[in-house]
Amino acid sequence: MKVTIKQIESFLAVASDGNFSSAARRLGTAQPALSQAVRDLETELGVRLFDRTTRRVELTSAGREFMGSAGKVMDDLDHAIQNARDLAERKRGRIRIAAPPLLAAVVLPRAIAAFQAQHPGITLELVDVGTEQIVESVLNGQAECGLGTFPPDEAGIERTVLMRDNLMLFCDYGSAFNGHTTVDWADLKGQPLITLTRDSGIRLLVEVGFESVRLPLKPAFEVSLITTALALVEAGLGIAVLPTYALASAQHHKVTGKILTNPSIAREVVLIHASGRSVSPATAAFASVVRRMAQRLTPREQS
Repeated sequence: MKVTIKQIESFLAVASDGNFSSAARRLGTAQPALSQAVRDLETELGVRLFDRTTRRVELTSAGREFMGSAGKVMDDLDHAIQNARDLAERKRGRIRIAAPPLLAAVVLPRAIAAFQAQHPGITLELVDVGTEQIVESVLNGQAECGLGTFPPDEAGIERTVLMRDNLMLFCDYGSAFNGHTTVDWADLKGQPLITLTRDSGIRLLVEVGFESVRLPLKPAFEVSLITTALALVEAGLGIAVLPTYALASAQHHKVTGKILTNPSIAREVVLIHASGRSVSPATAAFASVVRRMAQRLTPREQS
């Protein structure tokens, strides 16, 4: 036989009340069952915990010593149970999310603010890093989840789709494209093009777009950051093909975004977590908020 929680609860109730009858009533159990639980505990411990008289039950010296330790064990157990319930009810916890810089800037601040207003007991931490570091952080457990676009063959991660991100044309206010709602890829012929460098997934999609309409891709500028590309567009140095979520950053520049068609090229912005690891209730709730905020970046024509 092993010591059980029921036995310890029975012992502590009797020790507190000094009486088997009142302890049984408080626990909502029959007195014979309570007495048996205490006897079983004494047998398991090999010591007598109570001196029983006709009027009162008193702790032995061993009982007093055991009471202090047993009480602490039950307090710790109650605390652990409450913590688990708080996690399940999203009252407490911690979420660390990794995201690329622009998505971190345009999606996550409002998502974090909205989520913390609903769940003030949960701490959120944001790490803005490159795509490879996002996946690494999620796989090694440094981040609970990651936001971004990832190769379809990326191993070890599971995805929750947040939005479809179409490539868009960005031009300055003086551009001939400014009055258009949509622009065909073929219309980019002869335009000075500002692109991201080849280590960007966006650049690869831009190359697909140009190849689909059989246009040569000869960049006027190649840059690493979307914000740099937008600044060059604003200066009238060319057009840029960038993701939908760049619209949020474009509002800080004198540039405008147009939907690119024929073909429409899109990719999925997803929230990832490591395969084989359960998602906490807090992370699942946060994913819903991030999805709502991300979808607000999508132009109505794409919804």
